[in-house]
Amino acid sequence: MALVGVVTVMALVGVVVSAGGGAGAGGGAYAVGEAGLRWAQAWGAAVQEPVEGDVDDVPNWSRQGFRHQSVRQVVRVGVGGDRVRIRLSNRYGRTPLRVDGAMIARSGGGAQAWPGTARKVSFRHAGSTVIPAGGEAVGDAVPLSTSPLENLVITLYFAGETGPATFHGVGLAASYRASGNHLDDVLAQAYRQSSQSSYFLSGVEVSGPFRARRNTVVALGDSATDGVGATAEANGRYTDALGERLVAGRRNLGVVNAGIAGNMLLTSSSCFGEKGVARFRRDVLDRPGVRTVIVELGANDVGANWATGRCFPSSHKPVSARQITEGYRALIRAAHGRGIKVIGATLVPLSGYPGYPGHAAKVERLRTQVNHWIRTSGAYDAVVDFDKALADPAHPERPRPGYVYEDGLHPNDAGYQAIANAFDVSAL
Repeated sequence: MALVGVVTVMALVGVVVSAGGGAGAGGGAYAVGEAGLRWAQAWGAAVQEPVEGDVDDVPNWSRQGFRHQSVRQVVRVGVGGDRVRIRLSNRYGRTPLRVDGAMIARSGGGAQAWPGTARKVSFRHAGSTVIPAGGEAVGDAVPLSTSPLENLVITLYFAGETGPATFHGVGLAASYRASGNHLDDVLAQAYRQSSQSSYFLSGVEVSGPFRARRNTVVALGDSATDGVGATAEANGRYTDALGERLVAGRRNLGVVNAGIAGNMLLTSSSCFGEKGVARFRRDVLDRPGVRTVIVELGANDVGANWATGRCFPSSHKPVSARQITEGYRALIRAAHGRGIKVIGATLVPLSGYPGYPGHAAKVERLRTQVNHWIRTSGAYDAVVDFDKALADPAHPERPRPGYVYEDGLHPNDAGYQAIANAFDVSAL
């Protein structure tokens, strides 16, 4: 494979660094905000362009968008604070997005808000906002006391047509919609339809008396980070379990999941999101208070190396281990330029998965080469061995049967717990 592809990757991430700030700028362009408040991201999602059809048999509203509807979304925050703000994205919108109202409250379960906790969200002191196509909006700080691992509900009201919605597919937490303006409803009766994707919401941030200057750990990855195979509504992803370990250890760090199922390091896809080297700035560098990034990407570059179809661009061609590892090096340089620690994750076992037909020997050879580099190159600040945590000792190219979902590839809840247990939390 020609070296041109490697140079292109390096140049792209170099542009990302210079566009976001100079070396030593600190993790996240928005770590310190209004009135000198220090912010950490307590929840986040990597946004994707709208797609047709349901996501894993759960209704997906991204293509149709919303009109004269309220959308209520449930999130679990990783850290607590005394103020909160939300971040909305119109990254893939074709037209400006008008948000006619927003509310945040503690969750009362399902689509219900906890009585007496609802707070109106303003945008530059206005009750509504218009987000340009491709842009984002950050809500004003709202006084609301939150605790680690607490559920919040965020409600958005759209009086007009939104058009196709910027969203995140595998949310594994409920979003609800209701006809009309039910922004202030405490009870859930009007919210009769649900989805497990999130819409327009890309971040929830908290401010509080943090000891550390940076309190956000971002997990950049594919389906093994996104949580495919975990039980819905159960907080069963490895990032959830890792966050629980940190809370139990009194480490005031929030783990933000920036995984996208099917995502690749070097190839953008209409189905699986922008390539990792392209979304690194938005999903890692520009989040507030980032101290560490976990890089779990490359399995789909390997497993789908020879794949074709509607989800892959015509330019998609097989890549080498060198191109993949140069992509990692580019991300590492970009993160280090912001003073962010980088933890590399080895590629999970892929053998036997029906979604990667053919080329089994070449896939395993390439995966082995990439994993050897991750473990031995010394390029990362630390390494977490997803492969070792999940592999069947008798057949290390395959996942351990008790740790795998019914598709034969993705971890189940036990597998994700095993991954979370593999972390040395002191390295975060």
